[in-house]
Amino acid sequence: MDASDRGEVSEGVPVTVRAAGGLVALEGAAAVIAAIYFAVRQLLGHEESAVSGYGNAVYFGILGGAVLAAGIALFLGRRWGRAIAVIAQLLLLPVTWSLLTDSKQPVYGGLLGVVVVGALVLLFVPASTRWLAQGYGGAEPEEPSASS
Repeated sequence: MDASDRGEVSEGVPVTVRAAGGLVALEGAAAVIAAIYFAVRQLLGHEESAVSGYGNAVYFGILGGAVLAAGIALFLGRRWGRAIAVIAQLLLLPVTWSLLTDSKQPVYGGLLGVVVVGALVLLFVPASTRWLAQGYGGAEPEEPSASS
C-alpha cells in the first residue's frame, strides 16, 4: 500500500489540479457562506413562506462543506476530491444555464459558467488525468527490461 492508497499527499501535483481545487474550494466556501446567511436570517425572525431558512442552511452547509473539503483536498494533492469536484461541476451546469436564460441573471450565470467550465477543463486536461492515473499504476507504460 503506497501513500496514494492511504489518501496521503502525492508528489508532483500539477498546477492544473491545484487551480481546479482552488475553484472548487471557492464554490464550497460560497455555499457555506450562504448557509450561514440563511441561518442568521432565520434567527433574526425573517419568515419564509415556502422554504425554511433552517432547511436551506442545513442543505447548503452539508453540500457546501463537502465541496469545500473536496476543493481543499485537490489543492493539497489528494485524489479523492476529484470525484466530488466533478459531480459538483456537473450539477452546477444546469444552474448556470438557468441563470443565463430563465432567471435573466446573465452576470451571475456568466461568472458561474466561467468557474464551472474552467474547473471541469482543469480537472480533465492531460496533466490532471495523468496525475490521477498514477494512483492506479497506469500513468506510465512499463519499459521492457534489458534482461528479457
